[in-house]
Amino acid sequence: MSQDSRSARRVAASVVVVLVVTASLAACAGTRQQHVHRMGHTVMPFDMSRAVHVFEMTESGGVMRVVSKDPRATRQIALIQQHLQHEAARFQQGDYGDPAKLHGADMPGLAELEAGASEVEVSYAALPAGAEITFETADLHLLTAVHRWFGAQLSEHGADARAE
Repeated sequence: MSQDSRSARRVAASVVVVLVVTASLAACAGTRQQHVHRMGHTVMPFDMSRAVHVFEMTESGGVMRVVSKDPRATRQIALIQQHLQHEAARFQQGDYGDPAKLHGADMPGLAELEAGASEVEVSYAALPAGAEITFETADLHLLTAVHRWFGAQLSEHGADARAE
């Protein structure tokens, strides 16, 4: 067998290995929505399948709400409120570590929100069936970052999220 033939066979074998590994990783990883649902408990203390994430984009930023599907589920509601209050305090400081852990550090808008935290007002409010975090900014770049971040979350939370 010639040197060229052996080289061609090695390249072909390498391509096959790469394709098999890539297909295996894709099959194991599933979709981004499956990943978020599978890993959500590592970031959120409440049951994601029993809650709805609502993302409302506004002219000055946006409102993220998490509400229990069952308004009588007091433990679920308390966990939602506790989590969102904690996250709002972290977001105000530019700490978006939990969303990065769940969705990936390259999630649209995250880097900009972390860097521009002093220009984004973040506030928390309890709701009867959950809680909400409001993001407000006068900076057009950061406003776009909030909207991009909300859009990515809508996509990755799938059926457990909606826009308003």
